[in-house]
Formats: sequence, structure tokens, C-alpha cells
Amino acid sequence: MAGEFSKDFRRFFFRGLAAVLPTVLTLAILIWVLSFIHTYIGQYTNRGAQWVVVQFVAWFSHETMSWSGPSPAWRTVESVWDTYWLIWIGFVLAFVGIYIFGRFIASFIGRSIWRRVERGIFRLPIVKQVYPPVKQVTDLLFSDRKIEFSRVVAVSYPRKGIWSLGLVTSLGMTTLQGPDNDMLTVFIPSSPMPVTGYTVTVRRDEVVDLPISIDEALRFTVSGGVVLPMNQILKDSKLQAPAERHVLKVPADNKEIQE
Repeated sequence: MAGEFSKDFRRFFFRGLAAVLPTVLTLAILIWVLSFIHTYIGQYTNRGAQWVVVQFVAWFSHETMSWSGPSPAWRTVESVWDTYWLIWIGFVLAFVGIYIFGRFIASFIGRSIWRRVERGIFRLPIVKQVYPPVKQVTDLLFSDRKIEFSRVVAVSYPRKGIWSLGLVTSLGMTTLQGPDNDMLTVFIPSSPMPVTGYTVTVRRDEVVDLPISIDEALRFTVSGGVVLPMNQILKDSKLQAPAERHVLKVPADNKEIQE
């Protein structure tokens, strides 16, 4: 009785965990991103918005204008900010500021200026070791230019006899191409994180085209081969069929050996 309860508990607990965990992780990531934006951008834009309001209050009150603003006006604005929970203003301004900065970087003048800024960053002694890898990751995640996979193939990798699922990304490099341009570049995703993997260049006749979609291939990789494409699932009869008995004939004494 206790053993059955323990088995059922584990079974349904992990089933519930598998159902709840994606939602919880998604919410956790979103909360972390929003907290990051608020901590490193939002609170400063919030302070800037308060400064603008303080300057307007000082102007309407006919008080002496200064860069820091009069102290009574600051106390009034901060009190109103806290009372009506206007912290969201800085958060919205942070999103608007990021959008405007992105539009500026997308322009011709913005790109030119940003390239010069990055060249200066690359010359800094310590920052130049940290900035390039971070930039590569952010470009991969947020760039408009996505990696395109043309089809799914099976590659004999890392050695013959072992088949790995791969995604064709492009033709091979020019130096490696033969007279018939028979080389392919294949990305082999790793389980359970298909964003990492290996990139190999192989001949066309060394790959086997698989009749499955990119999404089916990624689900197969993430699940470690548990989730098979529907057209690749064997029938139950084939899985449960008993092994056939093979008869080996030995010519020397003309006897039969059964396995």
C-alpha cells in the first residue's frame, strides 16, 4: 500500500511539476528582466522625471531656479510620487528611452556614432575582454538577422555508425568546396539545450535527409529523443515483436546452430 502510494505520488508530482515549471520559469524570467530594467534604467529616468517636475514647480512658484531645484519642491514632489505610486512613470520612460535609442542606432548617423563608441570601448584595458562576448550573446538574442535552417538531416558524427541529428545552415566554406560544390555546413544541436552544439562541414552524400520539420527536430533534441515526430514512431507491434531465431549453418560439419 505504501509502495503504491509512493509510486503514484512521484508520478503525479513530477507530472504536475512538468506542467507548472514552464509557467513559473517564464514568470521568473519576465520579473527578472523587469527588475533589471527598473534597477539600472527605471530609477534614473524616474529621478529625471522628478527633476523636471521640480523645475516646473519652482517656475510656477516663482522661486529661484537652480540645477538641483529648491528643497521644499523636492519634498513635495517625492511625497506625491510615493503617495500615488508614480514609480511606473520612470519605468515607462525607460522603455520609451530604449525604443528611441534603438531607432537612433538604426539610423545612418546613429550607426556611425555607435561604431566609433564601440571602437573606443574595445580599446579599454579590462572592458575589451568582457564587452565582445556579451555583445555576441545580445546580438544573437535580439538581432533582426536570425539563423536560418534549410532542412533537417542525419549526420554520421562523431564517428561512423553513430547518427546525430543536424540542421543545415549553409553551403560549406569556399576553401573546402570541391569541384561540384558538394559540401554542407551542418549545425548539430546538443541536448537538452539546442542553442549550443557543434558546427561541422560534411559532404552531401554523407548526410541523410529526414522528413521532419525544424520544430520537430528541436523537440526531439530538447527531450533527449523521448518526443519523436509522428511519422517516425514505430508501431507497437514492431516494438513488442519477439526476436526471430536465426539459424547459422556451419559448412565444416554441416551442423546448424540456433541462436
